[in-house]
Amino acid sequence: MGVETSPRSEVARFTPAQRWTHRLTAALMGLCVATAACLYLPFLAELVGRRALVVTLHEWSGLLLPAPFLAALASRAFRGDLRLLNRFGPHDRVWLRSALRRRAAPRPAGKFNAGQKVYAAWIGGAVLVMLGTGLLMWFTHVAPLAWRTGSTFVHDWLALAMGVVLAGHVGKPLGDTEARRGMRTGSVDPG
Repeated sequence: MGVETSPRSEVARFTPAQRWTHRLTAALMGLCVATAACLYLPFLAELVGRRALVVTLHEWSGLLLPAPFLAALASRAFRGDLRLLNRFGPHDRVWLRSALRRRAAPRPAGKFNAGQKVYAAWIGGAVLVMLGTGLLMWFTHVAPLAWRTGSTFVHDWLALAMGVVLAGHVGKPLGDTEARRGMRTGSVDPG
């Protein structure tokens, strides 16, 4: 006589379109970061060589970075999640306060917690700034030298900040099997 197990109840969190948008964005962002590292760090530049190819890959992956997001706007579920990410309510302030003070107290959240909302806003703005500064650096005849110099400065330092933030974004779910399963399958445990 075996023990009867009930099927695991799950909550649908992300549609296939949302998961593919995330994967394509991650692939393009990863290519941007990898090629940027090869262009910026001498030991990687020597290891890889073929600078012209690396520059071309970096430019085009950066230019294509908004494409998955723009294509996903056709998805009703994606637009719904954007609305949720764009709403910052009193419960989000409580969540942030608890997180910043490292309290173990319960942190109220909806589908997205306040940290996810802040990250989404920051990375969205950072990608737009990187795209703008990158275009100024790519099309050298469009702007005066002072603008190009300033855009290089902003592009380089923002790239470093994005690298740190992306490392946190990738590192956080490494310790959370449920978050990884949610991005892989689209479903999570209700708890």
